[in-house]
Amino acid sequence: MAAPCRVPQLLRVSFRRFSGVTASARSFSGDGKTHFGFETVPEEEKAKRVYKVFENVAQKYDVMNDAMSLGVHRLWKDTLLHVMHPQPGARLLDVAGGTGDIAFRFLEYVRSQQERRERRAARSMQTQSWQDISSSYGTEGEDGPRESRAVVCDINKEMLKVGKQKADSTGTSAGLSWVVGDAEELPFDDNQFDIYTIAFGIRNVTHIDQALQEALRVLKPGGRFLCLEFSKVTNPVLARLYDAYSFQMIPVLGEVIAGDWKSYQYLVESIRRFPDQEEFKQMIEDTGFYCAQFHNLTGGVVALHSGFKL
Repeated sequence: MAAPCRVPQLLRVSFRRFSGVTASARSFSGDGKTHFGFETVPEEEKAKRVYKVFENVAQKYDVMNDAMSLGVHRLWKDTLLHVMHPQPGARLLDVAGGTGDIAFRFLEYVRSQQERRERRAARSMQTQSWQDISSSYGTEGEDGPRESRAVVCDINKEMLKVGKQKADSTGTSAGLSWVVGDAEELPFDDNQFDIYTIAFGIRNVTHIDQALQEALRVLKPGGRFLCLEFSKVTNPVLARLYDAYSFQMIPVLGEVIAGDWKSYQYLVESIRRFPDQEEFKQMIEDTGFYCAQFHNLTGGVVALHSGFKL
């Protein structure tokens, strides 16, 4: 459900019990260890192993998303765009954007918004006087609308390669850039983007708190953070069915479709190590975002979190 908008206490000291998922998710172990699925590994090793996972699955990533979610991931991503509601001229940074699903949707959405504006303008012109029309020609195009742009940033070159191939094959390269970069140390200056998105990627970073700090840094004042991620199922019956499907079917699908059982076993396990909805919302607030909230999708299988930089 959506949480009410409130100002975070930037200097809040949290006395929550750091155990189980909480400690591992925040990487606050203090001994240089973190989780890789259910396995405990040195922090420096996790990034290498995650890179290898996505290097292995890149070519079959989109096919597996459809197979694992029965196509529902498309609806989740569409929901993200409708909540985002970007306007023409917006600048998007999609981190862990991989094969470009969010960026493609973003560019299509702002194009449709621009076309809608133009149709409204054309209709209004039909009822204007000649004097109004003449004066509008004098101001039209002096500055012009700023072009919308999307930057897809991913640490994995193979995922970006697949995304570029999709863009080229569909003719959607205009306004789109592809950048190799780490979510924990983004290669961008401060205050550059209107919107920051990360879909099904933040659970794979070693230090979630650092990735959130980087999101805050690169957003402009007034910019919006949006995160789509697997979360905690709220219905006990659905939770049991979901667990059974995740552990018994998804690795099998990975083996059959992508020839890779282990990578999809990791992906299933990594979901269980990610903070639940309320705790992740708390992390967003602690970073310095305002009006942090979340919406559960498909009974909490996925949650959409958001917040604003002021």
